[in-house]
Amino acid sequence: MAPGEDSRMFAGLRDKLKGTNLYDAKVGAIHLKSKVGKFGNLINPNHRHDEEHEKITDEKRTRIAESHRFNSFAPERDGNKIKWYVDGRDYFHAVSVALEKAKETIYIEDWWLSPELFLRRPPYFNQEWRLDQVLKRRAEAGVKIYVIVYKEVAQAISCNSAHTKHALHALCPEGTPGHGNITVMRHPDHNVFENAGDMTFYWAHHEKFIVIDYEMAFIGGLDLCFGRWDNRQHPLSDVHPAGVQNEMFPGQDFNNNRILDFQTVEDWKSNALSKADFGRMPWHDVAMCLVGDCVYDIAEHFVLRWNFVKRDKYKRSEGFDWLTMTGREGENEDLVAVQRPKHPVGKYIHHPLSPLENRSWAQQQQGTVHAQVVRSSCDWSSGILTEHSIQNAYCEVIRNAEHYVYIENQFFITATGEEQSPIHNTIGRAIVDACVKAGKAGRKFRVIIVIPAIPGFAGDLRDDAAMGTRAIMDYQFKSIHRGEHSIFGQIKAQGVDPTQHVFVFNLRSYDRLNKSPSMVKQEEKSGVKYQDVQRAQAEEIMAEGVHSTTDQKPTLGDQSDKEEKERLMEQKRLFEAQREEVGLDQETTSTDSIAHTAMLNGGKVSEQQWDGDLEDEKQNFVQEELYIHGKLLIVDDRIVICGSSNINDRSQMGLHDSELSIVMEDYNTLDSLMDGQPFKAGHHAATLRRLLWREHLGLLPAQQLDASEDPNAQPADVCPNDIMEGPEYEFVADPLSDKVWDMWTGNATTNTQIFRHLFRADPDDNIKTFDDYEAFLPRHKKFKQGHLHDPFMPADEVRQKLDQIKGHLVWMQLDFLCDAPMAEKGLQVNAYTESIYT
Repeated sequence: MAPGEDSRMFAGLRDKLKGTNLYDAKVGAIHLKSKVGKFGNLINPNHRHDEEHEKITDEKRTRIAESHRFNSFAPERDGNKIKWYVDGRDYFHAVSVALEKAKETIYIEDWWLSPELFLRRPPYFNQEWRLDQVLKRRAEAGVKIYVIVYKEVAQAISCNSAHTKHALHALCPEGTPGHGNITVMRHPDHNVFENAGDMTFYWAHHEKFIVIDYEMAFIGGLDLCFGRWDNRQHPLSDVHPAGVQNEMFPGQDFNNNRILDFQTVEDWKSNALSKADFGRMPWHDVAMCLVGDCVYDIAEHFVLRWNFVKRDKYKRSEGFDWLTMTGREGENEDLVAVQRPKHPVGKYIHHPLSPLENRSWAQQQQGTVHAQVVRSSCDWSSGILTEHSIQNAYCEVIRNAEHYVYIENQFFITATGEEQSPIHNTIGRAIVDACVKAGKAGRKFRVIIVIPAIPGFAGDLRDDAAMGTRAIMDYQFKSIHRGEHSIFGQIKAQGVDPTQHVFVFNLRSYDRLNKSPSMVKQEEKSGVKYQDVQRAQAEEIMAEGVHSTTDQKPTLGDQSDKEEKERLMEQKRLFEAQREEVGLDQETTSTDSIAHTAMLNGGKVSEQQWDGDLEDEKQNFVQEELYIHGKLLIVDDRIVICGSSNINDRSQMGLHDSELSIVMEDYNTLDSLMDGQPFKAGHHAATLRRLLWREHLGLLPAQQLDASEDPNAQPADVCPNDIMEGPEYEFVADPLSDKVWDMWTGNATTNTQIFRHLFRADPDDNIKTFDDYEAFLPRHKKFKQGHLHDPFMPADEVRQKLDQIKGHLVWMQLDFLCDAPMAEKGLQVNAYTESIYT
């Protein structure tokens, strides 16, 4: 036999055997061996990095990161066009416009994705703009849609990623246009038989980003999910006597985490929280849209994650393909986790689908922003060695600050050194260094931190069930000012007064539930509660939806669903039949929300009409913390960091939650002022900071629901931001201006006092012990959470007090429970669970 002939003979035999039962049995045995082999990972946690080819890949990634600023996987890139979005109205509208224009591919990565989210409001008049309907249209047009969502631990979190997966997969059933064009992955896996050594219960995939056609990307703090849509006046009320079709927040989209967490989200129409009795929790967030070279880096991170999850969970599944990408081909495809096993399952699909050089940003620079993508990622989340370039960026940018550091974040847990274990991220040390340097130089320098008053978890803080929430607050207080190793303690230890440099604020909002006397009569005469009508309205605008969350057979609404819908429609009919009888056929005098009165030219509460006796109106005034969810850093009106990363170990260490953020510096300068002196500010950073400060100070007008004519609600490729020039824009131009600071602190002081006087809003500095808590805010059934504390206060006094609130700023109550053990060690908080809260 000639040399090589034997190998050719056996190769031919293998080809002939392909497709036979014998071949399939062999491949099946190999796959079973691979599955069983995963149990070996229990004793080899380094199993993704111990083989020679894995070591070579790790070395390549390390060399690349070491050649980049912040040790990021991505380089610094010039010429990006980047647009900011403040709050959900503008962001979701821009996303809806961009998705509708997608031609080839859509990547979505979210912590939580709600298919039934309305991207435009009010929902009744924008039913075609529900997220699942937008994605369905694009899939039917041939667009390939790839989605990765966090697979939650169901006992701990209620986001139900199984519903997300099955609802999206069912949009284009077999035999219909678009079938197979939407693919959803969930990770990490919690199946002990599949991933014995790789299960992750504590940590989450927390990124929030979208890539469209490799042309454009969105990145920031906003998941495409319930509870995030909001506008700048941040209304709490969604009661509409003039007609339930005017609702802004249908079903579970109306949420207040402080009262009740999301429940059975797969039944998105239901809501156990009555709009007629409680206000929602308003939501403040920030995100970006970009066109430029950084789009490629965000896409690369997605492809890495996709291929890693393919390898980790779907390696033997035909329904999930491998993704290859231009620039990461051949010997470099391992950088995005492409594997080529001997018996691959699934295809190898090359992206982008059309040549990368056809992208607008590949042909010429689109903007003036110098930017770099950074991440927190590691072995469990991406199959790579630990990267914490987000923390590196935060520390370096803050440490080099010369004038101010402005932070908006959902959490603030950080260390100044090793003495604050179990907290390990060192952003706190960078803040100390910047303040001490400025203090010793006699330079005006401020660190302004804006975070939620209470983490957004349900329950009374006095309950044992709130131990975890108190633990988070305890770590935040110890990070900021409690103890010698806190930021305050370390600044003071070096002879600098921390109270002259570090300031911490929350946001809070008020409103009036428009539960008018006429609507109460309508409830009485019809025998139907408004809560049932709101459920019927949600049911009506839902159209078809998936009601099953099983892996086997997602089914469309069955007979019982049909009967329930008919029952709800009958209740709505009975309710509406009484409209003329109670006088609601005429135009109502009271507005559905008075949140606009805290904003520029919004009028006074005392001037607002009320359909009835003012004494009856009092029980409808409500307040709630305005939940800060953005993950934003602005330094010196020049540099911005925005993304999904909180300030805590979970987000910053790289080993825990996976995150993606972007560092931005605009080379297009803006003539401005800094502490009264001429200053060249970055246009992107300065205009974003000015808009945020005007919103918080109440120096912007309220927004209407329709965002179609607003430049700030369009994608970056349509138009730049409208910076809304005017006297207020100029007033906040200098971030160190004494007049601006006087208004900032003055508004915060007045607002804090009014919320305390009218509502006994907690937390409060008067609550130093749990006994103080009971005296300040007694637990009594007659006191409804968020409502007026004193029902006997004269109506005119209530209105006049509310007239004094401007914007949403309040001081963070740093003495809250300072003399009480906030988080005693026990079953909930101990050496094994501490890292969950930090």
